[in-house]
Amino acid sequence: MSSVVTTPDGLPRCPWGMESEQMADYRAYHDTEWGRPVHGDDALFERMTLEAFQSGLSWITILRRRPGFRAAFAGFRIEKVARFGPADAERLLADPGIIRNRAKIDATIGNAQVAAGLAPGELDALIWSYAPDRAGRPVPHTSAEVPPVTPESTALAKDLKKLGFRFVGPTTAYAMMQACGLVNDHLADCHVREAVEAAAG
Repeated sequence: MSSVVTTPDGLPRCPWGMESEQMADYRAYHDTEWGRPVHGDDALFERMTLEAFQSGLSWITILRRRPGFRAAFAGFRIEKVARFGPADAERLLADPGIIRNRAKIDATIGNAQVAAGLAPGELDALIWSYAPDRAGRPVPHTSAEVPPVTPESTALAKDLKKLGFRFVGPTTAYAMMQACGLVNDHLADCHVREAVEAAAG
């Protein structure tokens, strides 16, 4: 069980967001992005894609390649990625700025095609419809109290798969929910938790 860690700047953080010379980008992501509400079809498509690529890898690996992913996938603009063809897939497989996994690249293009078939705002509305009641969720005090999967993420993954989305299992769906602010899993004593609550409110 891990509770908050007080870092050299004197601020308590979730253990994974602790500061070190090697993890300064983790700290910035923890402090300024993770858990804050994300809206917009393209923005949520980006988070869904990055979480899918993260499967089996550490998040820091994806975070440090995010600029490369954005360049490779046309800024994650759904309409543009949906038009990617075989030549684009081969280009992506040769791009050192991303994780070169054919199954995930093909899934990303396929997911963009599914998303492009939805009405504007429909993907945003669908994902956010699974945000649980914040008032009814227990506040985690240790990392052990943060679940890897929830009933909401399981249901979200099921609905996304019904639409044709791939690489969106319950664990990936929950990681997206955490990252995009559908839930606030900053620990109780983390200095960011209150700001995230305010942003959601």
